[in-house]
Amino acid sequence: MTKPSPLKKKPAPKKPAAPPQAAAAFDETLPEIEALSPDRLIAINLDIPRVVSQVLGVLPGLRALRSAIAERLPTHELASLDRLEAYALAAWYAHLAWLSSGGAENALKPLLAEAAPLRENLLSDAEALARRGLLDADTVAEIRAGQGYIDTANDLVALSALFTASWSEVAGRTAATEEEVRRAGEIGPQILAALGVREHGKGPGPTEAADRRARAFSLLVHAYDQARRAVTYLRWDEGDADAIAPSLYKGRTGRAASSSDAAAAPADEAPAALPAPAPTGTAAPTGTAAPSGPGAALNGAPFTG
Repeated sequence: MTKPSPLKKKPAPKKPAAPPQAAAAFDETLPEIEALSPDRLIAINLDIPRVVSQVLGVLPGLRALRSAIAERLPTHELASLDRLEAYALAAWYAHLAWLSSGGAENALKPLLAEAAPLRENLLSDAEALARRGLLDADTVAEIRAGQGYIDTANDLVALSALFTASWSEVAGRTAATEEEVRRAGEIGPQILAALGVREHGKGPGPTEAADRRARAFSLLVHAYDQARRAVTYLRWDEGDADAIAPSLYKGRTGRAASSSDAAAAPADEAPAALPAPAPTGTAAPTGTAAPSGPGAALNGAPFTG
C-alpha cells in the first residue's frame, strides 16, 4: 500500500545559522570531528555552503520519517539522524574558520558594497519566481526578513543555494545570471569571515583549519548518506525518496555552482574517499584551493552586524 509522503511541499534550501549558533554546534561536535578516522575523510568536491543549506532544508522531511526508521530499521543508527543539524552547522562553522585562515581583513567594505545590490537583485528575481510558483515563497520571504551584515551574508548563501537547486526550472525565466548566483555563494561566507577578523582577529592556522574543515564536511556527508539510505528503503515503492532526501551531488553540472567545487560527480554517486587521507595538521584536501579571500577568526564570540 502506498504511504503518504511526509512532505507538505518540495523542500527548499535554508539559510545557515549565524556564526555564534554554528560555533556552539561546532564545539559540541568537535570530539566527533577529531575522532574521525583518516580513512573516513572525503574529498571536498562539493560547495560546503550549498550542502549545508540543502541539508537544513530537508531536515523536516527526514524528521517526519524518524519513527518509521526506528520501527522498520531497528539497526539504523538514529543518533546520526538526530545530530544531522549539528553536523551541518559544524561544517558551516569549520568552513568559515578555514576562510579566516586566509587573512585579507580589510576586504569587508568592498564586499559589503557588492553584497547589498546583489542581494536585492537576486531577492527581487526570487520573489518574481515565487509568485509564479517556481520557487518556494516561504523560503524567499524568510530571506527578505533578514537585516544586518550577518543576515546579508547568510541571505546570499541561501539565495545561491535556492537558485542552484532549481536552476533547470528557472533558467530562461529570470534576469538572474549564473555568474550572480555563483558570486552570491562566494561572498556570503567571505563577509562572515571578514566580520570575524574585524571583531576578534584571526583564528586557527591554515593547516589546522583545513583539517577540521575536511573532517567536519566528511562527518556531515557520511551522516546524510546514511539518512538517504534509510529513506530510500522506506520509500522505495512510493518512488519519492529523492524528493525527500535529494543527492548532494544533484545540480552541480551548471556554472552556477561555486568555484570552490571540484570536478562534477554524477548525481547520486557516493563521494570518493581520498586515496591518501591527510592526517591531522596537513594541508587542504585535493579538490580545494587555499583560501585567498577575506577570512575571519571564528572563536565562538558573538558577531555584530
